[in-house]
This record gives sequence, C-alpha cells and structure tokens, in this order.
Amino acid sequence: MNFSNDEMNLMCIYDTGTRTGLIEALSEMRGELGADEAELRRLTDSTIEKLSAITDEEFAKVELYPDFDDEEDVDAE
Repeated sequence: MNFSNDEMNLMCIYDTGTRTGLIEALSEMRGELGADEAELRRLTDSTIEKLSAITDEEFAKVELYPDFDDEEDVDAE
C-alpha cells in the first residue's frame, strides 16, 4: 500500500502501535473536525481507507519512523 507523505505524517501523529488502534484514533479525531477542515477530513478518510485495506502483518512492515541509526552508519563509512 502506498501512503502519501501527508498520510504517513498523520499516521505518525496518531500512532497507537496497532493498525486497529490507529484506525480508531483517526476515526475519533475525524469526528471532532469542523466544517472548515474539509482537506484534513479527506486526508483522514483516505488514510483510514488504506489502513482498512491492509492486514496487521502488512501494517507491521510500514515504516512510520525512519531508522536514523542506519543513516548514521552509512554516513560514518
């Protein structure tokens, strides 16, 4: 599943550690959005749709946070 940068950022903000927990957190946040937040509502909807379409195993492979240690190792070489 290809998540956009904006979707990845949203998932990082609301990450609970599980796919279902993240879907619940995003759904709860969506319920608090005002009428003037249509863009965030669309982003949240697309993120929830994509998360609902993948399995927990596929979600476990999504790298929400970059591994900066690996980058430091490459820079040190």
